[in-house]
Amino acid sequence: MTGQVYKSTGSWYTVKTNLGQTYECRIKGKFRLKGIKSTNPIAVGDIVDFELETDNNQESGIIHKIHDRKNYIVRKSVNLSKQTHIIAANLDQVFLMITIDNPPTLTSFIDRFLVTANAYSIKTVLLFNKIDVYNTETLNEVKYLAHIYRKIGYECIGVSAKTGKNIDKVKALMEGKISMFSGHSGVGKSTLVNTIEPNLNIKTKEISLQHSQGQHTTTFAEMFDLNFDAKIIDTPGIKGFGVVNMDKEEIGDYFPEFFALKQDCKFNNCLHVKEPKCAVKEALDSGDIEFSRYRSYLQIIEGEDEHYRTDIWDNQ
Repeated sequence: MTGQVYKSTGSWYTVKTNLGQTYECRIKGKFRLKGIKSTNPIAVGDIVDFELETDNNQESGIIHKIHDRKNYIVRKSVNLSKQTHIIAANLDQVFLMITIDNPPTLTSFIDRFLVTANAYSIKTVLLFNKIDVYNTETLNEVKYLAHIYRKIGYECIGVSAKTGKNIDKVKALMEGKISMFSGHSGVGKSTLVNTIEPNLNIKTKEISLQHSQGQHTTTFAEMFDLNFDAKIIDTPGIKGFGVVNMDKEEIGDYFPEFFALKQDCKFNNCLHVKEPKCAVKEALDSGDIEFSRYRSYLQIIEGEDEHYRTDIWDNQ
């Protein structure tokens, strides 16, 4: 039998077939994927083959094959820095949810996420949430950030999960696609999902006043079928996003504005750091490239974090 993984709890996988039947499945022994050192060989979104077995009068499945993925998005694993954790696979797009405060989303986090999504050819849409509660100064900051990312080709939408502002635009982008929602805990992922599909009733929690951070509500990534021909993957909140499996020489290629200027650099292997006649640094000096983007690039190639740990999920 063949189906798609809708939920992974680490040892058991909920698999749904094309006929709508759902089975709890597991794997026997170690399941290794070529070229990927991953803590979770099977991820939400994977297409798998499995065989049914009856154990204690309960029908379950044994997964014996993972179909080739069209893409996947990864982060550093929790404790094993040399391994990765696959967040989800076979995505059509990712919505990265951003809040200016309560909790704050740093540009370094946004840029790391975009680099990883770009490296695996996953379209990303930036959702600036909670715009219903922002004052004039904060709204201007939203507009400035949206300007930065629109200029380099990313779609940016201001939304309010509580008032429903621009939710219709998000739903229109989701039709016929598998979409993942990601971001820090507390940015309103679960509230937004509930606004899009009230029947799901995903649990939400309030922001921690002491640390201005969201309280972790989603423990595992999980996919849901929506009532308007769309699928959504809700993920655990991320404190940081470590970039993995990339050589220094290729990282600049995943910054669209850097890649567009690459051919104008004097050296083909220019790292855009100390090399003479670097088109990227010239664009930085002229203001055509934003300093925040260049700073994020330097942090990534130098292996620095985002001013806090980059390899953990909230509350893990």
